[in-house]
Amino acid sequence: MINIGKINTLRVVAEYPFGYALAALGVNENEFESGTDNEGAAVFDSEAHTLGIDETVTLPLDEVETPLATNAEIEVFVATNQRGEPYATVKKPLIQVGEVKILKAVSATNFGAFFDWGLDNDLLVPDDYQAEPVSAGMKYVVYTFFDNKTQRILGATKLHYFLQESNAYLNEGDDVECLVYAKTDLGFKVVINEKNLGLIFHSDAFKPLKVGQATSGVIKTIREDGKIDVVLQRIDKDARSELQQAILDDLDAHGGISTLTDKSAPEDIYTHFNVSKAAYKKALGALYKQKKITINADAIRLNTNT
Repeated sequence: MINIGKINTLRVVAEYPFGYALAALGVNENEFESGTDNEGAAVFDSEAHTLGIDETVTLPLDEVETPLATNAEIEVFVATNQRGEPYATVKKPLIQVGEVKILKAVSATNFGAFFDWGLDNDLLVPDDYQAEPVSAGMKYVVYTFFDNKTQRILGATKLHYFLQESNAYLNEGDDVECLVYAKTDLGFKVVINEKNLGLIFHSDAFKPLKVGQATSGVIKTIREDGKIDVVLQRIDKDARSELQQAILDDLDAHGGISTLTDKSAPEDIYTHFNVSKAAYKKALGALYKQKKITINADAIRLNTNT
């Protein structure tokens, strides 16, 4: 099958004055005509986003520097034109169907906005699929999908239309990759592993975050309604032990003294240990109780008599 909106490895089955007809691997060049019209244009199933096994897409001749032989294999992206007709291109898009990426808006009209996605034809995000009005020149988090109604590849900034806020396969404590797509009164909305939506509360955002920023995270809580809360760092016993050891190693490497105390600025603590100020203070408190360090107003010191 040929996947529309994806990069495919296809086989040359015919050559026309305007380009090459490409089919899925395994299709015999003598059989492809059953699924095409007289010009070799693909017959498209409006209910699917793949082409049938006997259908083809055309790769324009001007995209090929060296002539292709029959049965040659080539990697192409299968896109759609404004009429919803699929075609092949050797250009690699910035995003494929089913993915979430940061794209730059190049223009806005009364029916939608167009985004640069690395191809000659810009990606349309219709008004109905915009979370907020799009401004040309700005970058947005965009999801790309195949629209059965128009037979076109389209984009959306209304991510909740396509991505769920719950996932049966995620568990508390899982490491995840996040992409910030909105800021609210509660915190930062994030896309989790390009599949789900979650939230990082302001209280858990110990480092600066902004829309469009990618960051690693950990699943903190999966609520009763299935919604997912994310934190930027582990808060379990192993993580606390690792931080305590990192503090001791840092003291040992700097003559047993550090001016990074529980009064230091959060950004200084994050820069040095990549943790929140709250986590750092807890680690200092644990080390103090263990009598491994002493703490005063301007420094912490390693106890050498324990």
